[in-house]
Amino acid sequence: MLALTAAAALAACAGAAGAQAQPAPPAPTIYEGPGGRVPLVSWTLRRDPRDRGVRLGYQRGHFSGSTVNVPNVVDPTPYSGPGGSVNYNGSLAWYRTSFVAPTAGTYALGFESANYEAKVWLDGRLLGSHRGSYLPFEFRSHLGTGSHVVVVRIDWRFPEQQTREGFHRTWFNWGGLDGEVTVRPIGASELSEPAIQTSLPRHSPAAGPARVRISVHVRNDGTRRTLTPTGTLTREGHVIPLSFPALTLAHGRAAMDTVAVDVAEPALWSPRHPDLYELSLSVPGESSYVARVGLRELTWRGGQVFLNGELLKLHGASIQEDAIGHGDALTAADENGIVSELKQIDANSVRVQHPLDPALLERLDAAGILVWQEIGPVEGAGAWFSTTPRLLAEAEAQVRVAARASVLHPSIFAWDLCDEIARNGRDADEVRYVQNSARWLHAFDPARMVALDIWGDHPPRVAGPLYNHIDAIAETDYSGWYDSPRASTAALRGEMHSRLAALERTFPGRVLVVSEFGAESNHLNPGGAPGSYGFQSRLVATHISVYASDPHLSAMYVWLLRDYPLNPSFEGGSIHRLLPHIRLIEGLNQKGLFTYGGQAKPAASVVAHLYRALGGS
Repeated sequence: MLALTAAAALAACAGAAGAQAQPAPPAPTIYEGPGGRVPLVSWTLRRDPRDRGVRLGYQRGHFSGSTVNVPNVVDPTPYSGPGGSVNYNGSLAWYRTSFVAPTAGTYALGFESANYEAKVWLDGRLLGSHRGSYLPFEFRSHLGTGSHVVVVRIDWRFPEQQTREGFHRTWFNWGGLDGEVTVRPIGASELSEPAIQTSLPRHSPAAGPARVRISVHVRNDGTRRTLTPTGTLTREGHVIPLSFPALTLAHGRAAMDTVAVDVAEPALWSPRHPDLYELSLSVPGESSYVARVGLRELTWRGGQVFLNGELLKLHGASIQEDAIGHGDALTAADENGIVSELKQIDANSVRVQHPLDPALLERLDAAGILVWQEIGPVEGAGAWFSTTPRLLAEAEAQVRVAARASVLHPSIFAWDLCDEIARNGRDADEVRYVQNSARWLHAFDPARMVALDIWGDHPPRVAGPLYNHIDAIAETDYSGWYDSPRASTAALRGEMHSRLAALERTFPGRVLVVSEFGAESNHLNPGGAPGSYGFQSRLVATHISVYASDPHLSAMYVWLLRDYPLNPSFEGGSIHRLLPHIRLIEGLNQKGLFTYGGQAKPAASVVAHLYRALGGS
């Protein structure tokens, strides 16, 4: 059935005769992207725990199995106990599907994510491989008319080796094709990597007019000729034409084309009014690209952040892409559930530790929830594993791939390069990575901040060269949990104020954020004791009241929105040395305001009440 549906869509893209008799093509779950994409949803899945697939010819599609929809996690349960340990340590599996090419030509297979290593065959021929989850990749092939078989081998074994390669897992090691997969024909030209920047008049930024600059990468796959992209920005029936300059390109050559327009009465994007425009770009009759974009200007000075000229004060929670029964292969309902929970706590911002699925980013755009987006290697607290020339280059490449993929989203306001850096960095390699990546981001996307996240127990006393090109500094603060869990509220408030003051002394004039605070909670501990719902509620309320009183702080994020599976042996970490009698559920990080199943804990309403009192931005 998939092959027929995919064939119909591809035929429609190719302008095949008799299109009226064809069924409607399926729409990708991700709206943004080049025209002609068809999602490959239905696949055959075959597990291969003994790694015998290549020897048995699986790469040629010679295997049976179960039918699954992609995105898919091979085994979303168990995540705790002995079975969870086996699941976490990983395995191998094979996916197979097919599509029909209505005409001969070049086709692109696009993958939004695969964990951990993917090898891709088309009609038994190896196209290539990719390592690392949450990063998009693509393979291309010239195909004849007719049916074609796609096979993908997924290997997510050895999470310790993943860590050494810069993909440290602070969440469960779910294996599978955990992102959307699409196929599309490549025409005589291509449009890719569009970007948008909005500038507002300083005297009245909210009133406009807005100067909107749009760029797009144009490639000529035909003979030498002149290409003239066109486009529109549209909202509520109002159409703004985009007339790009003509480009003369030889075969196989590409260039960036840019146009600037004035929008007289812009509907500016903000948390209170997340207005979006439809961006449509094309080389008429050959290629196209669509996205929903927001017109908004982000600026920062003197340690404060401004959106469209208004002071920005942000509050929210960190999230993981994880839903019970699906792992990190989220459905539309799973993504809507995350946004709903953020709305329930009155969050106007969210923090994430890895590049988010584009479909979830589109939902956050529409909801007006700003995103502090980490895009570099995720390391353990104070750790840095990218210490060889290859790994260092791959770390910088991760940043560039992730930023290019997400740059159009108005919700993203900061690119965070590292999670929980200790002091001034672990070594010269980490300093080099941060400096090189920050310089590249400032050149590529000057309209967003470049940020770092500091391990709160090991902050620098004097900022070293690591921070030379950094605009925003985040720090974790687990006062009342990993630090002083039995202290009085007055003592904790004093400790929090002291840590903020030290951060402000070290980084005067920088944008400052508290990136993590909170405590584990469940029903197993007596009321009011550490680990109970009441303890969590009181602690997060204390943190929020302290942070709300500090005019130098721009954002605060509870760790975290929803419980999620971690390493199956996780039992709360170092908290057991301080509180040996605490009872926690093995394998789950339980610092969430909601349970893994989505039930609100008492702290969710406490946070909602306090955040609501802070007002929107």
